[in-house]
Amino acid sequence: MESAFEIIAEPNRRAILSLLVSSQQSVGELERQLRMPQPTVSKHLRVLREAGFVESTVDAQRRLYRLKPEPFQEVDAWLAQFRRFWSGHLDALEPTSTVWIPTARSDQHHQHQRKRKSKEKTRRPKPRT
Repeated sequence: MESAFEIIAEPNRRAILSLLVSSQQSVGELERQLRMPQPTVSKHLRVLREAGFVESTVDAQRRLYRLKPEPFQEVDAWLAQFRRFWSGHLDALEPTSTVWIPTARSDQHHQHQRKRKSKEKTRRPKPRT
């Protein structure tokens, strides 16, 4: 059996999961949004269903798919060790971080620099006589 990481490593499956975050959807809705053929969407949904990432319910003639939380908890538990690493490093950066807000003067300076560089590129050296 593939691990949760092997399942979500496939880009089309990640795209399907991203669409299902907001709401349950049918194969047809996923097909239109992803611009994938129906058999391809169905194949990926089958893999996701068998791995426990999604479940389906029948609504009249449609099968609706929605996310299941359990496999994501496995991924989250694995990421927890890195989250501690990130937060420690981000906390260390916080006092020194600043936000640069462009001003009219800084914009004028950058425009002047671009014009000067542009002129330098177009100048040709004088021929030696």
